[in-house]
Amino acid sequence: MPDPVPDPAAVARLRATRGFVLDMDGTLVLGDRQNRGLRALPGAVGFVELLAARGTPFCVFTNGTVKTPPECAHALQEAGLPVPDDAVLTPAVAAADVLRRRGHRRVMVLGGKGITAPLEAAGLETVPPLRGTSADAVLAGWYRDELTFASLEAACAAVSAGARFYSASPSPYFATAEGRTLGSSRVISAVVRDLTGARVTVVGKPALPALRAAARHLGVPPAELAVVGDDPTLEVPMAHRGRALAVAVRTGLGDADAFRDVPADRRPHLDVADVGALAALLAG
Repeated sequence: MPDPVPDPAAVARLRATRGFVLDMDGTLVLGDRQNRGLRALPGAVGFVELLAARGTPFCVFTNGTVKTPPECAHALQEAGLPVPDDAVLTPAVAAADVLRRRGHRRVMVLGGKGITAPLEAAGLETVPPLRGTSADAVLAGWYRDELTFASLEAACAAVSAGARFYSASPSPYFATAEGRTLGSSRVISAVVRDLTGARVTVVGKPALPALRAAARHLGVPPAELAVVGDDPTLEVPMAHRGRALAVAVRTGLGDADAFRDVPADRRPHLDVADVGALAALLAG
């Protein structure tokens, strides 16, 4: 299927965009199932270089929580992408804002340092998922190898006792060089919701707290941002919720048919092969 002809109005809006929120896995890079060995995708280095040359603010927002934001930035740098040390955000950053605003202080974390470090830096207490441990909130993120029946039981007990439940991501899969890989946040959330009936509050993409965190970081209103990503269920819906420019790339989970059955007003404003093609549109 040939690439769609870009809408001139969307291209004009792209060139007027004041900041970019970029997905990581499947958009800029691909790694293995453990999020290691990142390699830049076609056009990614040139696109980031173009943004830097134009002086256009950008950040990378990944729903992955295996690494801290600075660790993600360093991994991108090792893959050849000129990303500043402070340019990466994760659901843990958005979670810290949400949890503090809602008055939570003690958070049970099903995840590692990628979640606990940002929460603790924000002044929140984190506790592991151990039986008998109390908490105001439970947050599930990257927790694959460590996940046990006992940790699920502890999370369910805390929620049943009144803790609010939060998830880093609703995605069943994420893109890797080895193909799509099951997302642990979704798996944990499904178990806790099924057993406790709890509402799952997502703090990463596509939830608005994620976009608002990126907007604050960049100092640009959400409506003046472009959101770029490969997952049809994440970046494009989030962009529409915040009235941002929605850009889909096909280097990860999405393909040319990803939005075929989606209402016209929920489709991406721009649908391109990769960020290299996006750079060409931006450069004019």
